[in-house]
Amino acid sequence: MKKQNFILFVMALVITGGFLLSGSVCRATAQNVGLNIGDKAPDIDLKDPDGNTIKLSSLKGYMVLIDFWAAWCGPCRRENPNVVKAYQDFKDKKMKGGKKGFKVYSVSLDRNMSDWKNAIEQDGLIWKEHVSDLKWWSSAAAQTYKINSIPSNYLIDGDGIIIAKNLRGEDLQTQLRALAN
Repeated sequence: MKKQNFILFVMALVITGGFLLSGSVCRATAQNVGLNIGDKAPDIDLKDPDGNTIKLSSLKGYMVLIDFWAAWCGPCRRENPNVVKAYQDFKDKKMKGGKKGFKVYSVSLDRNMSDWKNAIEQDGLIWKEHVSDLKWWSSAAAQTYKINSIPSNYLIDGDGIIIAKNLRGEDLQTQLRALAN
């Protein structure tokens, strides 16, 4: 009987501890790979314009904006100055939780390499993390992230956890200011 009471006592502690540690509960569910806030972002493994593979997971430790866009997309091109400003303002800032800084991981839904490269240059997208498989809406990343319109983005923390979605203009700046130390 004593063993049974001990087991019940331990189970009660575990259950009570789970409710008391609400931050830990949130993190425990973050181990799920998915597209909701609190989920671990699915990895992306695509090539840059020079043919080098850049994995999203290689940016662990940074706050990352996964930015889905294309050279042919007018709204994307009009949003690019906001993304550039955010990158310039926060790339070297330490983010909450001891994170390294801010990066943009641009995922292009282009089909034409020269259009893609020209848009990167014309819009002054000065970061290195530009990727695509040049498959338009059939892009592996677009399929994984269920992208059906662009511009579209996900903000992930240094652990790869989705913390916000579809931030544009001043909303992106406001969110990053709140996360900067």
